[in-house]
Amino acid sequence: MDTWDISSLDVQPHQPKVLDSEAEGRAIVIQLPAGERLQEHQVHERAWLSVISGAIEIAQGNDSVAGGPGLLAIFDPNERREVRATEDARLLLLLGPWPGVGHPSAI
Repeated sequence: MDTWDISSLDVQPHQPKVLDSEAEGRAIVIQLPAGERLQEHQVHERAWLSVISGAIEIAQGNDSVAGGPGLLAIFDPNERREVRATEDARLLLLLGPWPGVGHPSAI
């Protein structure tokens, strides 16, 4: 068993920390400062994004949702979205399977 206290990890902005990476999935912690964003993007895998601390807004087309700790968003593979921190935010991103179909490292 591996365990992490995600809220106390030393994760710097712009330096995501990969906690685990296996064929079944990848776990990544992201520190996103207030006002910054993960500009519109997509991944090849199904993605689960959970807010550990702080607050974010997720925009997808004309829809948006805001939330803080406890918010969980799930995205289909290749689904586009933008994530903006409305407060300093710590996020947990789970991707599965890793790498997804079409990912450059899977070729």
